[in-house]
Amino acid sequence: MWPFICQFIEKLFRETIEPAVRGANNHLSTFSFTKIDIGHQPLRINGVKVYTENVDKRQIILDLQISFVGNCEIDLEIKRYFCRAGVKSIQIHGTMRVILEPLIGDMPLIGALSLFFLRKPLLEINWTGLTNLLDVPGLNGLSDTIILDIISNYLVLPNRITVPLVSEVQIAQLRFPMPKGVLRIHFIEAQDLEGKDTYLKGIVKGKSDPYGIIRVGNQIFQSKVIKENLNPKWNEVYEALVYEHPGQELEIELFDEDPDKDDFLGSLMIDLIEVEKERLLDEWFTLDEVSKGKLHLKLEWLTLMPTAENLDKVLTSIRADKDQANDGLSSALLILYLDSARNLPVSCILTDTLSL
Repeated sequence: MWPFICQFIEKLFRETIEPAVRGANNHLSTFSFTKIDIGHQPLRINGVKVYTENVDKRQIILDLQISFVGNCEIDLEIKRYFCRAGVKSIQIHGTMRVILEPLIGDMPLIGALSLFFLRKPLLEINWTGLTNLLDVPGLNGLSDTIILDIISNYLVLPNRITVPLVSEVQIAQLRFPMPKGVLRIHFIEAQDLEGKDTYLKGIVKGKSDPYGIIRVGNQIFQSKVIKENLNPKWNEVYEALVYEHPGQELEIELFDEDPDKDDFLGSLMIDLIEVEKERLLDEWFTLDEVSKGKLHLKLEWLTLMPTAENLDKVLTSIRADKDQANDGLSSALLILYLDSARNLPVSCILTDTLSL
């Protein structure tokens, strides 16, 4: 299958990624891929998990442990600035979810195929001419790390690649499904964190300036920094949309802020199936990958209701908790799907053409 997968990837680059890059910034309006060769080394699937519980009977959910280490040749140019750059090797490792839905009674039995990563994959790219690329106006504030984050997030929920296999399938509903629920994260406090700051060339152990990074898919939140405290109290609240479960997790990492490189203070992974089952978790969690430290979280699973019958009750509850979040707690969710446009003014098209 690999040669045909490569054909699909090349089509994806030229028909989706290239127009998206051109439209992202006026300085990139002459961006194009001059060569796309993914290489002969195929992607490996090291393990497969199939879900049989908490799954709609008209779908099949697979989690694939994928690994790709390939020598490729992807060349790009921005003609306006005579800039050329490229990629000569890519590594990607992570869990890719494949959803086969809807199952139908006619061949090919599957209506469509959806692909995405549940969380940010490990991605490494060996660039050529990256310095030239970052000299282009509008890109000079970027870095290798930021570019990798942008690419990774493009592959992570709620972003997905959906391929229809039959013409009757409602592709919009598969590409932009309703969230399964909302996770409200009360990021409260920590205890007994490691002291990373040192004095007198490391002889005297000091305290830390801890902060947290919270991830649900490609939704990322960062707490405030608490200066010189091993028992910090944040008392912050975040709300994240959950599009897939089982399999999706809440990821938290704690760091000590430093002028050069922030030190790691521990991490935590929580399966959202457990949160949905309990509806409310208020616990102290032991931090992983460090010798000591605990984190106090309160997690709420909020189910979306199709009607506004309980809205007054929700609003009353939120008013009672109004001091918990800087921008207030949510009471409802508005989902807007922009389908298409017609009969746009000709002047808009002319303006875009002239700007090239």
